[in-house]
Amino acid sequence: MKFTKMHGCGNDYVYFDCTEQNIPDETAAAIALSDRHFGIGGDGIIIIKKGTKAEFEMVMYNADGSRGAMCGNGIRCVAKYVYDHKLTQNTSISIESMGAVKYIDVTVEDGEVVSAKVDMGAPILECSKIPVLCEGERAISVPITVDGTEYKMTCVSMGNPHAVVFIDYSPKDFPLERVGRLFENNKVFPDRTNTEFIFVQDRKNLEMRVWERGSGETLACGTGACASAVAGMLNGLCDNDVTVHLLGGDLQISWSGKDSDSVFMTGPATTVFEGEIKL
Repeated sequence: MKFTKMHGCGNDYVYFDCTEQNIPDETAAAIALSDRHFGIGGDGIIIIKKGTKAEFEMVMYNADGSRGAMCGNGIRCVAKYVYDHKLTQNTSISIESMGAVKYIDVTVEDGEVVSAKVDMGAPILECSKIPVLCEGERAISVPITVDGTEYKMTCVSMGNPHAVVFIDYSPKDFPLERVGRLFENNKVFPDRTNTEFIFVQDRKNLEMRVWERGSGETLACGTGACASAVAGMLNGLCDNDVTVHLLGGDLQISWSGKDSDSVFMTGPATTVFEGEIKL
């Protein structure tokens, strides 16, 4: 099968055009192909299909073979793929993932997409819908003890669950490998969680490292950047338009602060290489 390796801010996946073909065992393919030593290497695989609720459907698998509901970096790359490969001529593209439809506006230079702005929808803040087991309707700066240390977390869902933790130093020095894994599998998260550790540089700049459920640390997480910006605004730490600095690059996030309003994310989408592999 033909594949395309793509990334958004270093958050890399192996993409398959399945508008005319199918992968027999998607879970097994995700596990095998994501391996950076024995496979192609990536944070998972993303399968592009014809949509029923939108023009296209994105089917995302994490590196451990688990399904992912949404990937902000991945959906920008899907928009780039379908435009660059002439599956659509539209620069405003609708893509569904696990039933949720997102709308993407792409920026084209010399016939190819270089960046995309995604309407990520309104953030989900109710504990029961995220989900997180917490007293009260929302989890905003609530204490959680992990590995003997108390943290304050703000929980947000952008189609997948996030626990955002603000720290007072650069997350580059944070013990993410140990603490991130413990957050992911903490009993207060029934479906596990993605966890972002954020240093507020100033009201317009957030520095972020992320531990993604099912993949471990990744260089970027689009939904995580959105959740972190929302959490920063809810805690009065940043403005409504912020730049989130990730290990793999920068994302621009904007949100009005109103529960019913969409979060918008703008960032790059890059093709690395194409090839063929026998499944």
